[in-house]
Amino acid sequence: MRIIPVASGKGGVGKSLAAANLAIAFAQAGQRVVLADMDLGASNLHLVLGYQAPKTGIGTFLNDSRSDFSRVIMETDIRGLRFIPGDGEIPGSANLRASQRNALVKRFLALEADTDILILDLGAGTHQAILDFFLLSGQGIIVTAPAVTATLNAYIFLKNTVFRMMYTLFPKGSAAYTYLEQVRKDSSGKNRLYIPQMLKAIAKLDSKSYKKFRESAVHFHPRLIMNMIDDPKDADVALKIRRSCEEYLDIKIEHLGVIYRDVLQDTALASRLPIILYKPQSLLSQAIYRIADKILQSEEEGFNLGERDIDDSFQEAALEAEIDFENKAEYVEELLHTGAMTQGDLLETIKSQQIEITKLRKENNFLKLTVSKAISQGFKP
Repeated sequence: MRIIPVASGKGGVGKSLAAANLAIAFAQAGQRVVLADMDLGASNLHLVLGYQAPKTGIGTFLNDSRSDFSRVIMETDIRGLRFIPGDGEIPGSANLRASQRNALVKRFLALEADTDILILDLGAGTHQAILDFFLLSGQGIIVTAPAVTATLNAYIFLKNTVFRMMYTLFPKGSAAYTYLEQVRKDSSGKNRLYIPQMLKAIAKLDSKSYKKFRESAVHFHPRLIMNMIDDPKDADVALKIRRSCEEYLDIKIEHLGVIYRDVLQDTALASRLPIILYKPQSLLSQAIYRIADKILQSEEEGFNLGERDIDDSFQEAALEAEIDFENKAEYVEELLHTGAMTQGDLLETIKSQQIEITKLRKENNFLKLTVSKAISQGFKP
C-alpha cells in the first residue's frame, strides 16, 4: 500500500483540492483508494467531494479509539474510492496525543489488505502530529503556490520535518539528541546553523546516530506540486525551493508538476462536484491526471532518487508550464464560446489576478526591506 501524505505548511494553496482530485484520478485508474481528511482542526474535504458534513469521522474514533474503525470509513459514489471524514467540530481533535496518533497510524496500516493507495490530506502548519503523519512516507507531497508566503511556509514545513526526523531517530540522552536540544535553545539567531553544518557536527559527536539518520534520510524525497500559477515564470519559484532544500536542509525534492488557476474550479465546487468529474478536459483536470500518472509510474518506497531524476522532473515541469500556458488562451476562448464562462467571469478573473500581483509586490518589497535591515545590522546567513 502506498501512503501519500499531502501537506502545504500554509492554508489556501489548494492542498485539499489536489488531494481529492488525485484520489479520484487514482480510483479511475483502477486503484483501490482511501482518502483521509487529516485537517482535523478545519475538516472540509467532504465539501470538495460534494458531500454534506458527515455524522462520524476521525474525531469520532479519537473519542473512543477502541471502537471499530471501519464505521468511520464511508463509501463514495466513485468506484474504488473510500473516504474517511475528519470531524472538525470536535474540540481538541487537531492536537493529537501520542497515544491517539499511534492508534490512528495502526488503523491506517491495517487498511493495506484492501487498499492500494492511502492519501492523507494533512492540516496546515507544523504541529508535531502533522509532521509524524507526513513522515509515514518518504515521498509525501508538498502543495504550494508562487506567493512568497506560500513558498516560505513550504520550506519551513520541510525544515521542521527534517528536525522531526532527527528527534525521532536520535535516542534521548545521546550526544546527537543533546546537541539538537542545545541548537533548539539557542534562540538568539546569531549562531544560526543549517542542517548540513549540524550533520557535520553530529557525525563527530555521535557517529552511530548520524549513520542511523543517513540510512533513513536517503529514502526521504518529498515531492512538489506548484499550484495556482498564472504564467510560466511562476513555475520558476520551484527552483528556489529546490535550491533552498539542497543548500540548507540537505534534502532533494522531486517536481511532480504545475497546475494553472482554473476559473471552473469555483463553478465545480458550487455544483458539489470535484472538477475532475465536473469537467475532465479542463486545464486543471488534465494537470491532475498528468501528476497522477507520474506517481503511478514511479517507484514505490525505497527508491533512491538520483540527481539526474531530480533535474529531469524540474525540466519536465517547466516544459509543461509552457505548453499549458499556450493551451490556456484556447481554453479560455472555449469557455467563453460555450457559455461556461461569461465575460463578467473573465473580467473578475483578471481583477483577482491584478489584486494577487499587487499583493505579491507588497510581499516582495517587505522582504527586501527586512533583508536590507538585517544586512545593515550586521546579520550574516
